[in-house]
Amino acid sequence: MNFDETDKNLLLFLQEDAKQTTKELSYKLGLSVTAVYERIKKLENSGVISKYVALLDKHKIERNFVVLCHVKLSQHKKEYVLQFEKEIMTLPEVTECFHVSGDYDYILKICLKDIADYRNFMVTKLTTLQHIASTHSSFMISEVKNTTAIVL
Repeated sequence: MNFDETDKNLLLFLQEDAKQTTKELSYKLGLSVTAVYERIKKLENSGVISKYVALLDKHKIERNFVVLCHVKLSQHKKEYVLQFEKEIMTLPEVTECFHVSGDYDYILKICLKDIADYRNFMVTKLTTLQHIASTHSSFMISEVKNTTAIVL
């Protein structure tokens, strides 16, 4: 989909703060409220804007122990891949899961309270999934950059 500069700016503003009113956005974009509303609806209907969410502060909800866990499956059979992906979707601690190339098959982003929670997660949940050959975990020391915004 092609975006004009107004669409790009609108999407940037919405990614910064989706709670802005169409009136506030109209001032920033130099458009009427109706024009802004129509552009937003067009972007929603086309699927460019897929949903609106609240971003939580991990420290305030005690989920600031972030782990990147690399997972290798025992084999790359289609049924193993599909089963792993189905099972990983049921684990709320896993906030992101990427099927990747390289030495490992998946990278999981896991947010927990502390290392004890991670051990419990590994023992009672992750290692009970079938077809996992090995895992490798890295723990976040500090968050240098975290954004949901995508530049157009």
